[in-house]
Amino acid sequence: MAEAAVAAEAAPLHRGLPDEIVVWEILVRLPPKSLLRCRAVCPAWRRATSTRDFLLAHHARQPSLPLLRGYELSDHGVSLDVILFDHRAGLAAVDQLQSVARLGNSFFCLEASCDGLLVLCGTYRNMGYSICNPATRQYARLDDLDGFAFLGMYPHSPTGGYRLLLGKSSYAYVPDDQDGYYVFTLGSDQPPRRIWCPNVEDVIHESSAVLFRGSLHWHVEQLERAGNMLTVFNTTTELFRQMRAPAVPGKAKLFEMDGMLGMSSFNDAATTVDIWMTQDYESEAWAIKYRVELPAAELNVKFGHRSVVVLSLDGDVLVLVEFGERLLQIDMDGKLVASFHRILQCTNQLHLKQSLVPHAFFPTLEGYVVNGSPFI
Repeated sequence: MAEAAVAAEAAPLHRGLPDEIVVWEILVRLPPKSLLRCRAVCPAWRRATSTRDFLLAHHARQPSLPLLRGYELSDHGVSLDVILFDHRAGLAAVDQLQSVARLGNSFFCLEASCDGLLVLCGTYRNMGYSICNPATRQYARLDDLDGFAFLGMYPHSPTGGYRLLLGKSSYAYVPDDQDGYYVFTLGSDQPPRRIWCPNVEDVIHESSAVLFRGSLHWHVEQLERAGNMLTVFNTTTELFRQMRAPAVPGKAKLFEMDGMLGMSSFNDAATTVDIWMTQDYESEAWAIKYRVELPAAELNVKFGHRSVVVLSLDGDVLVLVEFGERLLQIDMDGKLVASFHRILQCTNQLHLKQSLVPHAFFPTLEGYVVNGSPFI
């Protein structure tokens, strides 16, 4: 028996190819679901694809795809369908919308995405905040966040852990309440740590942060004038600063493309989309790169009310327009590229880069499950 086990371990993973090619050129490129199926081939394949070095390399190979969310009524109540939008060349339209997970038992909203992890907010049954990994189907509650507003998630490079940036305002009553910003370390047994109390004009009101060059970025909307400032949070030093941005009316949305920070803004009628890119991040220099004129009259006649979101994927800028039961893709010339007949919502420029990398914090959290409810 012992000799047979040794012989099995010494056998090549594939008779016609070196192990290095099989592992580091073939298996490492597979999507997570396909890789998990390959682990069932034999123990040697499972061992080769379960090391941390392999899983980190596998995660690095995965595409970062825009996240969409869909909602359906089922026996589980209102379920959330987590969908990736993949418009890369060679994919048929039917394969561009890829469901990676469904969650029930609450009306979940997507708050953040970081290294394959999703932060959710459940609005039914007082479920509050939670975290999951769609690829490994791990889920846990974040009970320590009750009374806080979620602002962002980030990897903390000095410690190798993951942290959440939170806000607390006096309108949300909590005993011993202190206004300001807090940091919570996933897996820690300590409560959120207060780091700063901002001025009223510096308060961040939403979680649509973009992680770029190790910092979280938000556009600060000015209610009575065009906003031209970003709030920036350095995730290493955990300090805030402000950064100049183009002066645009209303709320602008940020995204990253080709190593540059981008920003999209819309006119009041949502018929024109201006897309700005940083030319020099350090000197805070911006330039307008695109102005997209949407075919407003045609779209209004066909579909009615709309919502416009700008996303990036593989160096391309995508303009997605939500119209009731349709999701439309518009190119930079304002022409309709694709139409998807389904109720879908974009998620504040969130992308998902799937990961099978294990995290030690998951088992320490309340309500931790694997492949159980609320996953469907």
